Amino acid sequence: MADPAAADPAVAALHIDHATIAYDTEPVLTGVTGRVHAGEVVALIGPNGAGKSTLIKAVLGLVPVVGGTVTVLGRAPAAARRDVAYVPQADSLDPQFPVSVAQVVLMGRYREVGWLRRPGRDDRRIAADALDQVGLADRARATFGTLSGGQRQRVLLARAIAQRPRLLLLDEPFNGVDLVSQDALLGALGELKRQGTAVLLSTHDLALAQHVSDHACLLNRRMFGFGPTGATLTPDLLRATYGNQALELHGDQIVVAHH
Repeated sequence: MADPAAADPAVAALHIDHATIAYDTEPVLTGVTGRVHAGEVVALIGPNGAGKSTLIKAVLGLVPVVGGTVTVLGRAPAAARRDVAYVPQADSLDPQFPVSVAQVVLMGRYREVGWLRRPGRDDRRIAADALDQVGLADRARATFGTLSGGQRQRVLLARAIAQRPRLLLLDEPFNGVDLVSQDALLGALGELKRQGTAVLLSTHDLALAQHVSDHACLLNRRMFGFGPTGATLTPDLLRATYGNQALELHGDQIVVAHH
């Protein structure tokens, strides 16, 4: 029987309450509190090694929460995984593997249909729609490995969209992608928001975070702020988060200088 909390729109897609996350006994991230609701995009902001990827893995139930709680759609993270899709920073799919773009996106349906059954007409339609959403419908027959890095990232997002998740986790989705792919990713995220999908993404790009996100969570081994981007991505809070890394102000844009 389905969990009634999982279908209740009033239940936050993600609720983090004073969470401490650790590898073995060593805390990596402490004092994280915040919520992500249906149709919201929340950006995780912070330097390398701040704990952004670790938080995403905790939401997937892959890293232990040793203090406080992380609740996904009213359930423990591992119990909610069926309703969560994840696009990692470096995907395990080998670009040399001879698989078509359409086949990669169809992989997003396997959790629904099972590995032993063949995807049906509905599954193929859902996968085709997801590919169209990222602007690559015309490349369905192309071999995945022949695409550019930005196009491959769009295909991996389409695979996640095909899962029909209620919560989507993206780890640095804009890293190293060209402007065309960036615009396509932003367009797809806008459509997911309209459809009511909750999105948690990590990014180094503050301008993009301001553009795409409703809220930002500032992390560097602990939480320095969580709230609307306008109130959170401020020079003072960013300086506190990034510590000794230089922050340069260009008009209304804040640039982090990585040393």
